[in-house]
Amino acid sequence: MAVNAIEIYKKLPKTNCKDCGFPTCLAFAMNVAAGKVELEKCPHISEEAKAELAEASAPPMRTVEIGTGENALKVGGETVLFRHEKTFVNPPGIAILITDEMDESEVDKRLSKLKELQYERVGLTLKADMVALKCSSGDPERFASLVRKVVGSDGYPLILISEKPDVIASALEICADRKPLIYPATPENYEEMGKLAQEKGCPLGVKAESVEELADVTSKLMEMGLKDLVIDSGARDLRRALWDQVIIRRAAILNRFRPLGFPTIAFPCEMTDDPIKEALIAATLIAKYAGILVLSDFEGHVLFPLLVERLNIYTDPQRPMSVTEGIYEIGRPDENSPVLITTNFSLTYFIVSGEIENSRMPAYLLVKDTEGLSVLTAWAADKFVAETIAPFVKKCGIEEKVKHRKIIIPGYVARIAGELEDELGDWEVLVGPREASNIPAYLREVWK
Repeated sequence: MAVNAIEIYKKLPKTNCKDCGFPTCLAFAMNVAAGKVELEKCPHISEEAKAELAEASAPPMRTVEIGTGENALKVGGETVLFRHEKTFVNPPGIAILITDEMDESEVDKRLSKLKELQYERVGLTLKADMVALKCSSGDPERFASLVRKVVGSDGYPLILISEKPDVIASALEICADRKPLIYPATPENYEEMGKLAQEKGCPLGVKAESVEELADVTSKLMEMGLKDLVIDSGARDLRRALWDQVIIRRAAILNRFRPLGFPTIAFPCEMTDDPIKEALIAATLIAKYAGILVLSDFEGHVLFPLLVERLNIYTDPQRPMSVTEGIYEIGRPDENSPVLITTNFSLTYFIVSGEIENSRMPAYLLVKDTEGLSVLTAWAADKFVAETIAPFVKKCGIEEKVKHRKIIIPGYVARIAGELEDELGDWEVLVGPREASNIPAYLREVWK
C-alpha cells in the first residue's frame, strides 16, 4: 500500500530549499505520494529514508531497461494518463521482426533497414530501436544461429521470442550479456521462463489471453522475485488491443494495481497482413499506450510518420525543444562573414540555419537562450530584447571572430533595432527578412 504524503514529509529534510523544483517540502511530498515525481528529485534525503519510502517513490508503472550501454532502451516509468497532465516519460520502442525461417539475404536486408532508415529532425536522429528475433522453426540450433548472426552485426536491444524455454535458453547462451527481453512467459511455462530470467538477469515478457489472466501470471512472477516485466494481454485485433491498453494503464496509474504496473508490448505485425493497416494500428498504440511495438517490416513511408508521431507525443508539452546558446558556424565563416542572431527554439534554429546553408554564404549564427521560445514569443516575454541581446553579443566571443561590427536581427523584431544599437555601441544593426525563406536573397543583396 502506498505511503501517504504526511509520512513522506516526515522523512524529508524540511528545509524548503526548492532544489527539487517545488516551493516546499510538503508540496514535494504530496507529488511523490501521487506518483507524479520520484523521491530521488530531493538531493538531500538520506539513503535510509529512500529505502523506507521505496514504495511511495516508485512510479506506478515500473521502468524496465532492455539492452546495455548506449543502445539500452528504457520503457515504462509513466506516471500520468494524459501527456498534458505532466508528460510521458519513455518513448515506446519500435522493433523489426526477423524469424529463423527467413533466408540470409532477407535477414541482412532487414538489419540494413535499421541503419538506413534514420532521419534528422530538429536536431534529433529519429530511428527504430530494436530487433525482435522469433523462433518460427522450433529448432533451438537454427534459432541460435540467427541470434549469433544478429548479435555479431549490430548493437540493438533484442527481443527473443519463443514459448519453448529450451529454445530461449540456447539463445541466452549467446546473448545474455546483451540483456535481451525474453518472451513470452505464459500460464503454462512461466516458472521455467521466470527461472531463466532470474538466472541470466534479463527482463521477461509475459503473455496471457486476458487482462485478468495476465494479472494472475505477473502476481506469481512477482512472488518469485521478478520485477522487470513487460506485459501482453494477448489481444490481436485493434479494438481489443486498444481497450486492453487503456484498462492496463488506468489500473496502474489510477488504482496503483501492481500486477499491471508494467510497460506493455504489442504486435501490430500479428494483427494484419496489410502494411498500411499495420502502420495505422501501430500509430494508434503509440498514442495509447504501448511500451514496445513489433512491426513485420520497415518501409520509409511507413516508419517515418510513426517516428514523428512518437516524437510529438513524447516531447514535454510544457518545455519547448531548444538548442544550446552560443555561436554556430555555418559553412566556413571568416572575419568578413555575416553575423545573424535568433532564439534557441529548435525549429527556429534549424529553419534559419538551413536557409543560411541554402544561401551558400558562410556565416556566424548567434543563438540566444530564450528558454526555447520563438522570436515573437520571446520578444513579447522580454527575453529577446535589446537589454538581453546586447550583453550576450558582447560576452559570446563574436567580436574576436569578425573585424566588422554588423549584426542581422530577425525582421519580426525590427522595432528593437535602434535600442540594440544604443546598447551595443559600435555595432550596426541590420534588419533581416521576416520570413527565413528570404534569407538567401537577403544575404546575396545586402552582404556583398
